[in-house]
Amino acid sequence: MSDLNTETIQAVTKIFKLIGDPTRFLILHVLENRELNVNAIAEELDLEQSAVSHQLKKLREAKLVKSRRSGKNILYSQDDQHVYAILHLAVEHAEHGREEERNEAEARSADKKHP
Repeated sequence: MSDLNTETIQAVTKIFKLIGDPTRFLILHVLENRELNVNAIAEELDLEQSAVSHQLKKLREAKLVKSRRSGKNILYSQDDQHVYAILHLAVEHAEHGREEERNEAEARSADKKHP
């Protein structure tokens, strides 16, 4: 990775900042492999429509989601499968870390019971 230029580094860190926000992360999760309008996303996530619209704008500007008009509706969907690969790896890593923590806690508890 020594050949990374400043522009690439900035683009990568921008993606991580965007997907690091819980609301944007959830929006991306909801849009995986399907198209929804802003109201459906808001309803599914139990968020205000205006908050979802605001976050969708940021995700669209970063080319993480795309939109298309269908009649009076604007439908949103994933724009880049690469981002979903990153999200899946991050979720897998987080779940693995939580499992290790549980195992360590159980081992400590067992050690206290059997000195």
